[in-house]
Amino acid sequence: MRKIFVYGLLLLATSLFAGGINWAKDYNSAIETAKKEHKPVMFVISRHTCKYCIILENTTFSDDRVIKALNKDFISVISYTDDRDYIPAGMYQGSTPSTWFLYSDGEPMYSAVVGAIGTQNFLGDIKTVKAKFDRTSNGNKK
Repeated sequence: MRKIFVYGLLLLATSLFAGGINWAKDYNSAIETAKKEHKPVMFVISRHTCKYCIILENTTFSDDRVIKALNKDFISVISYTDDRDYIPAGMYQGSTPSTWFLYSDGEPMYSAVVGAIGTQNFLGDIKTVKAKFDRTSNGNKK
């Protein structure tokens, strides 16, 4: 009986903490996966010591609706400037957090969204990005 209880606790803990954004391991693997799965990329430039980066991760990126939408329709990747993660030339403009929405080939769809965007606004943004991506899925990016 004790084993069943322990396994039950482990299962509960796993299900409670299993959620979260499925982050790609790095920018290049995110682009590779996006091409294979034909999905847009959400690319975040962040810093571990940035107040607004922490707010974004602890609020918007922790919201179940955001997590569900990103995991379903996007390839998500985060690069930390203080870890010297790879950031393509021209994308880092000195502000963190910066959130870019990219086509599967890494070309930006829009300019970066800078700052800790609120959950409701972010949900609207990803809906707009997904709709544009779907409209242009035939390769016409205009």
